[in-house]
Amino acid sequence: MIVWVNGAFGAGKTTLAAALAGQLADAVVADPEAIGSAVGTALRGHPWAAQDYQDCPPWAATTVSFISGLHAYTGGPVIVPMTVLVQDLATTMVMALSEAADVYHLVVHAERDVLKQRIAADRALGEDPARAAEVRAYRLRRLDDYQSAADQWLLHTAGHVIDTTALTRRQALTAALAHLHEVAPTVPVSAVVYGRQPQ
Repeated sequence: MIVWVNGAFGAGKTTLAAALAGQLADAVVADPEAIGSAVGTALRGHPWAAQDYQDCPPWAATTVSFISGLHAYTGGPVIVPMTVLVQDLATTMVMALSEAADVYHLVVHAERDVLKQRIAADRALGEDPARAAEVRAYRLRRLDDYQSAADQWLLHTAGHVIDTTALTRRQALTAALAHLHEVAPTVPVSAVVYGRQPQ
């Protein structure tokens, strides 16, 4: 199975993906941002270069191929923290990934003010203060883009929404595992996460 964790920049996708991987047997996390960096580096100075690597078709094609290949190699689950706000692109990628495995699309949402607070308070952006400031500024700039996508389609047709506005990280993980267990009953769910000790 492939679990795509979508949502706002800075919403906690990477944190949730890592937590899920820790609870699902033999799971791996595949972050397509590294593919974006590779595409951006390859096209630097080229006429077909784009400011956003997601606007370059090789990014989507390579990402789908990588995740599908990783799933074929490991048997899954493959957890993918990946913000995609363009509906057509998201739909195309989910359909392509569905040829390799069952795809479960989680949308991590939080209200705008909460997102701002989390972005400002995030201290896991990198050791380099300049780089951390750059990442923080980028996430804040993309808030309007996320809100537009959320209003138009992301919270309505994309997948299962986990509103983390009032949730702790542990509660968000519990909600994600509960949904995955509901749609894919064979997924092993840790009793400890649910606050129960094993018998």
